[in-house]
Formats: sequence, C-alpha cells, structure tokens
Amino acid sequence: MKKKRILLVDDDSSLRRVLEYHLREAGYSILTASDGRAAFDLFTENDIDLVITDIMMPEINGVELLRRIKAMSPETAVIVITAYGSIENAVQAMKLGAFDYITKPFERQALLATVEKALEMSELLQENRYLKQFIQDHFTLEHIVGTSRKMRYVFEVVKKVAATDAPVLLLGESGTGKELIAKAIHQNSSRRDRPFVAINCAAIPEGLLESELFGHKKGAFTGAHADQKGKIEIADGGTAFFDEIAELPLALQAKLLRLLENGEYARVGESSPRRADIRVIAATNRDIEKLVEDEAFREDLYYRINVVPIILPPLRERREDIPLLADYFLQELAQKYNRPNLRFDKDVFHIFNHYSWPGNVRELKNVIERMVILSSHDTLTAEHIPEHIKRPPAHAGNVLIQLPEEGIDLEEVEKDIIRRALEKNQWNQTKTARYLNITRNTLIYRMQKFDLRKENVETSSREA
Repeated sequence: MKKKRILLVDDDSSLRRVLEYHLREAGYSILTASDGRAAFDLFTENDIDLVITDIMMPEINGVELLRRIKAMSPETAVIVITAYGSIENAVQAMKLGAFDYITKPFERQALLATVEKALEMSELLQENRYLKQFIQDHFTLEHIVGTSRKMRYVFEVVKKVAATDAPVLLLGESGTGKELIAKAIHQNSSRRDRPFVAINCAAIPEGLLESELFGHKKGAFTGAHADQKGKIEIADGGTAFFDEIAELPLALQAKLLRLLENGEYARVGESSPRRADIRVIAATNRDIEKLVEDEAFREDLYYRINVVPIILPPLRERREDIPLLADYFLQELAQKYNRPNLRFDKDVFHIFNHYSWPGNVRELKNVIERMVILSSHDTLTAEHIPEHIKRPPAHAGNVLIQLPEEGIDLEEVEKDIIRRALEKNQWNQTKTARYLNITRNTLIYRMQKFDLRKENVETSSREA
C-alpha cells in the first residue's frame, strides 16, 4: 500500500526535525520546507495527502499558504501549528478551511490522532468528488449512446422533462436502459445534488416492502429492534425511482398515491404522518394499461405517475445504434481489462445486425464482455460470438398463421405459440427460449403471465 505523503512546513528547524521523526516512525512519507514559498513549490510539484504548517513564518505565512493550497486543491487537508498564546490565528485558519490545529508544545499521540483523522476526511472528500464526477460523466444525456430517430426523440423528451418535477413513467422491455434514463433525468434536474434512490419493487419480498419504502418504528414487528428510515425518507429532496412499479401490491399503491398527492406517508407502526418532497420516476416492462383494465393496478395511481410517459425502443427497433453501442462498450471493457488495442472484425457487425437482441442493450454488453474474456487476441471475430446469436433466426414467414376476418386475440396467439414450443421441447425452458429466440428470463416472465405450467396444461388436456 502506498504511504501517505505529508508536507511539513516550519521555520523552526529543531521542531521540524522532531515532527518529522514522529511522523516517519508512524509510517508516513515526509517532505519538509522551512518557509511558505518553498512549501507551495513542493505542493505544486508533488502528490501531497496532508499539509502540516506553522502559522508564523517569514514571507508567505501559514494562513496565506493555506489560502493558496485550498484554492488549488480543496480536498487536501491542512493542519496548522500555533503557539498557545496565538489561538486567534488558528481560529482564522479554521475559518479558511484548515482541518484542525495543534498547539506547541504538543503530545505525540495527540499529533498522530489528528493526522489520522485529517487523512480520513481528505479521503472522504476525494471519494465524494470522484463519485460526483462519475455520475456527471456517466449519467448525462451525452453519455447515453444512440443517434437513431427513436432515441433522438427520447433525448428531446428527457431534456424537457428534466427541467420540471413532473412524474415520469418509463416503458420498455427489460434491458433497454430504463434506470440509466432515470438517472439522466435526475442528474439534469434541479435535484441533482440530492439523493437518487432506486427501489426495485419486484426484488423486495412483499412482507418487507412497506418497511423498505416507508421505514418502521422500533417494535412495529418481530425483528424491528430500532427505528429505521425508509427509502422515501432517504430520497427526501431528491428522486425516487420505482423500478418494476407494476409489481407493487395494491395496498402499497394506495399509500404511494397518498405520498404523491399530498407528500405524506407514515412509518410502519406510527400513526402520525411524516412529509417528504420527492420526484417520482417509475418504470415497468409490463403492459400497465392492461393491468389497469384487469384491476391489478390502481387507475388513479396510473394517471398520477403517467404524466410524462417515455417509451424506450428495443434494440431491434434501432439497429443503427448497434455499432455505436458496441464500440462504446468495447472501449469501457478495454479499460476494465487493460487491453487498449481491442477492436472488432467487420464480420461481427453483420451478425449483430441480424440478431433480434431479446435482452436488448444489456444483452449486447454481456455478449461483448464474454467475447473479450474468451478472446486471446485483440481482434474480436465471429468465432467468439455465442452460437445462438450466430444461428440464423427462424423467419415469421415460415410459420403459417391464418388471419380471420373478425380479427384475433394477440395474447391468446402468443400463449398458444409458447405452449406449443414448450411441448415441442419437453418443457425444457433453456431449449424453448433458444427455439423462440428469446432469453430464458423473458420466457419465464411470459409463462408466469399466461400461467403456463406443465401440470396445468396436462390437466386441461385430460379434462377435454
């Protein structure tokens, strides 16, 4: 592990040597200077983690040195040394951003404890700056890849809606980038400096969902050993992203509606309401209008969250973006795996463009990462592409479907095709998904949607 580097500044050579000895003994790398001018030169030329400086020095004093360092690097921690009778100078330094001060004479343990705390604070500030920069770099619209007509329309809507507090409903298949768009809306809004809290309504067990959302009071249920904030409270002032909102139970839909209408909610086990100011972005890959018709989703909540709907197109409907996305992911992976010369063979895009990408952008990224891992050369070729992607897909024209004049029920047709494909493949989900050219997760979702289970089909066949 790299040693932390401390710049020690004091015109008293004997004190400087004593400080240097203690700090080196504690495992730090030390640079020293006898005045502020030399110290600032060393600071600009070296990677410094912490500055310890006397206040009273000729030419550039400690306060001026502090000003210059903070102007150049706000995250760098500075500790000032002062005599017992000059505390007012230390107070001035603290107002200018010094982390702390130590008085002469000092104790070794007190010195080292202050140094350790200052370095911890400096690390936190640097990490915070890095995370903010990362979010800014990765969740702005400029970093959502796509030039197709459909994606340009999405960008235009996002730019307009980000400037407001209006609820947004993101619609689209799994893997189309709904959370990425939600983060972009937040990052381009006036709430960007407040929390963005993602809530996956399908991933949290129903029995825990209310507590996760709204928090709970100590003793509200078995295991509630202390008061706990919910995600709504954490998101106060910022954005709450309800992913897979169609999976939210009806009872909680009513409580979410109350929050959206008057900003009130209650922790589990509490009777008095609390308030939260949040912007709601919701997303689903299901037909939410059909759920409303079937009374599986509240109509009033649907209209409340559906102020600005944004439909994210599946990858197969914006194939012109595939080369851009593939190149973007390849550059990311080249950096991740330290292989800067990675590139695609031209035949790869011919195969990519003829595949339906049921897993959308997420599947494309996963396939490219697999190719990078399996390839021992910098040029990724067709041999590194999974077989199910290289295999020519079955064309709809090969399936004979009679279209009656009175029309058809599309969902019944889909259900029948999936049932027959399952029977053809002995109900093996992996084989059936490959046969239908969809992901296994997509197949399982559709089996649940149509209640397709082997025992159900066999029972209905016997009854018939």
